[in-house]
Amino acid sequence: MIRKTLLLSCAISLASTMAFAELPALAKKDHYKVGFAQTESNNPWRIAETKSFKDTAKSCNWDLVYTDAAGSAAKQVSDVDSMIAQGVDIIFLPPREEKPLLPAVLRAKAQGIPVMLVDRSVDANVAKAGRDYVTFLGSNFIQQGQLAAQWLIKNANGKGKIIELEGTTGSSPANDRRKGFDDEIAKNSGMTILASQSGDFARDKGRKVTETLLQAHPDVDVIYAHNDEMAIGAIQALEAAGRKPGKDVLIVSVDGTRDALQAIIDGKMGVTVESSPFFGPLACKTMKRYANGETIEPWVRVTDRIFTIANAAKHIDEAY
Repeated sequence: MIRKTLLLSCAISLASTMAFAELPALAKKDHYKVGFAQTESNNPWRIAETKSFKDTAKSCNWDLVYTDAAGSAAKQVSDVDSMIAQGVDIIFLPPREEKPLLPAVLRAKAQGIPVMLVDRSVDANVAKAGRDYVTFLGSNFIQQGQLAAQWLIKNANGKGKIIELEGTTGSSPANDRRKGFDDEIAKNSGMTILASQSGDFARDKGRKVTETLLQAHPDVDVIYAHNDEMAIGAIQALEAAGRKPGKDVLIVSVDGTRDALQAIIDGKMGVTVESSPFFGPLACKTMKRYANGETIEPWVRVTDRIFTIANAAKHIDEAY
């Protein structure tokens, strides 16, 4: 009993030390060994993000250690641990889920390796930017949901029966895009969210979930997807069911992919709120600032645009 109590006390002490010790410094060098632990490569957004980091590795003089967790939070933890063992100078991490990656972030810090979170964050109730990791590079996901809802409210005249396709359960973009959207919709008595279910940010899963929800809620006239891949899947499901996306059912989404902009041009989607995947140059710039001894703001924000029929054709050639 005494031994168990002692072990527990040591564990608490270690966690406290890891949480409140100063962030590791980053030496100024001409060449860095940089870790990038990707979540998966099953959609255009992730592929574009990875390409951005690989392209930046050449221009920023990085020796890039790249891993792909293939959609597994457990593998992503293992990937980060491997980068720690390899002695990388810094890790850029898009945590697949908010909670499972926390221990890996703290282990990197304890081993003197700074971590910058990219495009997704970890549980803010436990880990803090400027204390446990350097910063979060990314968009305002709550605002993305709000912007999608505001466009919908205006263009549907404050009326609608909505199906919501959520992203990966437990991920920060899914949590925040839902909150931003749902809170705005709740302000309008004429709008109702009939059902909300995860499609895991995947096109085929988004299609299958939509097929099921269409059967349960045939009166739906709006689909809000947390990303474009699920929105495209929803369009496929609607067309297979003999319904016209963009006419019978309004489609609202987030990301700004080429397929989504084409769907807007074709009249099948109403709006997509941009969420840029091109983090490589920003990662390089922020890393250099940190190496120079600058205090990095807790959130390095990315500004997003809104794509509708008014500007989709103008921007489709730059989309991914």
